[in-house]
Amino acid sequence: MTVPDPDSASLVSVGVAIDAPQAVIFDLGNVLIRWDPRLLYRQLLPADEVDAFLTEVDFAAWNHAQDLGRPFAEGIEELAAKHPHRRDLIEAYPARFPESLDGPIQGTVDLLQELHVAGIRLIALTNWSAETFPHARATFEFLTLFEAVVVSGEEGVGKPDPAVFDLVLGRHRLDPQRTVFVDDAPRNVAAAAAAGVLAVHFTSPDELRADLRALGLPVAEAAP
Repeated sequence: MTVPDPDSASLVSVGVAIDAPQAVIFDLGNVLIRWDPRLLYRQLLPADEVDAFLTEVDFAAWNHAQDLGRPFAEGIEELAAKHPHRRDLIEAYPARFPESLDGPIQGTVDLLQELHVAGIRLIALTNWSAETFPHARATFEFLTLFEAVVVSGEEGVGKPDPAVFDLVLGRHRLDPQRTVFVDDAPRNVAAAAAAGVLAVHFTSPDELRADLRALGLPVAEAAP
């Protein structure tokens, strides 16, 4: 998952739809589920030291390797060898992973439910470790609305690699020009657009609602 950037600007990058979209591929972290490692590390470090720690150990790159399938045990040993004085903090992340989650983003869940009722095909594509994703499956009931959840850590490939879009589109027989992709990371949005998908950068549920309506999807103008 991509560590959230509070300063990222809103944008929408879309192709030209031949007909109304028939499917929506949703990212999960910070689109439907609030995730931020700072939530955990603020319990373990003074608040003004958290970002410095994450930068020091290059947490984003380290975590991405687990999202692509590397076992946490291997990742911990590799990173702790470089930062031995940080071992306890490094080990804390997988051990206390649920504390990095802060519940669902209800406005987006509402959109998901509207699309489900309307018969739009729904697929999740998430960069997430195979070791920690079972917690999400057990916690967030709305995940059952998806016909499939594609987890990078289970597949060994993740966003923004073009191969993961080929995998999802091919496996589920999706027409890119009639498929919408929603993600909070601009680089993933750009990769989806390059794959020919109607790609939308998520910044808020209200913005997403407007974007989906503009693309012809059957969601209400305002949340129910």
